[in-house]
Formats: sequence, structure tokens, C-alpha cells
Amino acid sequence: MQQVTLLLWISHSLMATAPSVTIFLTAVVHVSPTGKKRSFSCNHCFAQMVFCGDCGELYRRVHWNNHGCKSIVWRCISRLEPGSADTNCTNRTVNELLLQEVTVTAINQILTERGTFLKQLQANIAKAVVSADTLSPDGIQARLEELQKELIKKANNKQDYDAIADEILRLREQKEQSEVDSHHREEAMNRIKELQDFIFKQKTDITEFDEALVKKLIEKITVFADHFTVEFKSGITIDIEA
Repeated sequence: MQQVTLLLWISHSLMATAPSVTIFLTAVVHVSPTGKKRSFSCNHCFAQMVFCGDCGELYRRVHWNNHGCKSIVWRCISRLEPGSADTNCTNRTVNELLLQEVTVTAINQILTERGTFLKQLQANIAKAVVSADTLSPDGIQARLEELQKELIKKANNKQDYDAIADEILRLREQKEQSEVDSHHREEAMNRIKELQDFIFKQKTDITEFDEALVKKLIEKITVFADHFTVEFKSGITIDIEA
């Protein structure tokens, strides 16, 4: 059965005129620590970015009216939906203005210590290069094509080809993983270069909150009782006491 399936796959892979097929997948935006799947329609720059340092759940944007004083805050979903939480989260509620200040402070810290952070970014690039696969997806594909031809030849001559079939299946899995790893490395390199370009071009501290800049540079903000941890898409992490 394995061999028949493999031969069918090889036959299909060798078809130069195979029709293209578009597949639409529904992505899960976030899976909570409890396993609950959540999707969000909010397109605010902090949406799906702010996490609780206590329970690991996302923070959600809330319009708050506290004794007639209106404000916009971010609150842990475990506190908004206590019935769905495994633990009784008591982490703080954060005013949106404070989150804005935290991001400005984190970005300015990178600009102030640009020499140190540029060295760290360069080290991150070197690490990404070193972690690259010794055999690229194209190299694996070339080997697969050789093995496919060899397998078909053995099959036509009624020779045993189990070892080749196993090697083809192993290389297929290796190629899929290599493609995923290559994509992740490329994305990481792009994020690093974006922050490098920003540091080089921005000669002074920023004075105002910039939503577009936050979306471009920041990956995650984790809220703790006495500080925030700001994680940039380039891999740099900064703790801000606030």
C-alpha cells in the first residue's frame, strides 16, 4: 500500500502540466493556555500583542467607565472571563496611554543605546545564518528527482525498491521541514534588517506614539506587576519598569 501510494505521488510530481489548486485555510488566531481557541476582529495595533505575565492569556481592549471617568484600558481575558480560566488571575489592568508610553520608552532605549543593540542585531543575523540547513530545499528536491527515476527503473525491472521508497519518504519530510525553517529564517532576517534600517535612519528619540511603527517593530508586550517586557520582531527584548 505504501509503495502504490508512493508511485502515485511520483507520477503526479513528474507531471509538468499539473493544474494549480488554490486552498483556503482558516487560521486560528490565538489558542489560550487553557486550550480555548479565540479569534479577534479588532485591528488595533495592540490587539493580539499584549499578554499577561501571570497566566499567559491575552489582554483585551476595554472601554471603561469608572464612576463617570471614561478611559480605554487593557485587561487580562482571564479577569474578563473568570469562568473560562484555570486560575484566578489578579494581574493589573493597564491604561492604553501607559502602553503607548511603554512602547515609546522601549524604542527610545534602543536608539539611545544604538551601538549595543546594533551589535546584538548583527549577532542575531550570524545566529540565523549558522542555523541554516546544510541541504537546502532545492538540493533535497534534486536528490528526490534522482531517487524517483531510480525507483521507477527498479519497479519496471521488478527489483526491490523498499530502501529507495523509505529514503524518498524521509527526504520528503526533510524537505517540508527545510522549507518551513527557511521561511522562518527569511522572516527573522527581514525583521532584523527593518530594525537596523530604523536605527540607522532615526537620529533622534521619538517624541510621540506611532501606531504604524509599533506594528512594524514590536512583536509582543508582556504585562507584569511592576514592569513590562517588550519583545521586538528582531528578537531583542527590553524590560521597562512602569
